[in-house]
Amino acid sequence: MSAVPGVDGRLRCGWALASEDYQRYHDTEWGRAVEGEPALFERLSLEAFQSGLSWITILRKREAFRAAFAGFDPQAVAAFGDADRTRLLSDPGIVRNAAKIDAVISNARALLALPDGESLGGLLAPYRAPADRPAPQTPAEVPASTADSAALAKDLKKRGFRFVGPITAYAMLQATGYVNDHLADCWVRHGD
Repeated sequence: MSAVPGVDGRLRCGWALASEDYQRYHDTEWGRAVEGEPALFERLSLEAFQSGLSWITILRKREAFRAAFAGFDPQAVAAFGDADRTRLLSDPGIVRNAAKIDAVISNARALLALPDGESLGGLLAPYRAPADRPAPQTPAEVPASTADSAALAKDLKKRGFRFVGPITAYAMLQATGYVNDHLADCWVRHGD
């Protein structure tokens, strides 16, 4: 099965038609380039929170996550202490998972501890899929992880990042445009 027509007649990746929230995310964000450390840190954090859950859960709580984690400003999150952790664990607007909350705080610290000249974007760059990579024809051709995402996860963990396995790393590459997994006949793949 390839892309599916939406009510507007545009062909989309089938998952995008499951809800209006998914369609808006698919059409305006997923697979598009993300720039800047706070934006990349947000995506890394949200992908970690998504682990084991449906993405729609995270997407619908996104504004609450942004408020709870200081707009995903790495410096602000890195400074979180015990009172912040307690606050986050009692915040019904987010996913209250202690391991994931601790990972986000730890990841902010790992990001700030990168040597001068290194950045999260720089760490992701070597894993950008080549522009001439064949487009998936069906959802079955879209992997959950790859050798590159396993290598990226290993690299991030070596630098102190947590909750970044190969599947989470691949989801981040997809979400931030480092990998374009829109189906071959999806309108987003080719633009307006």
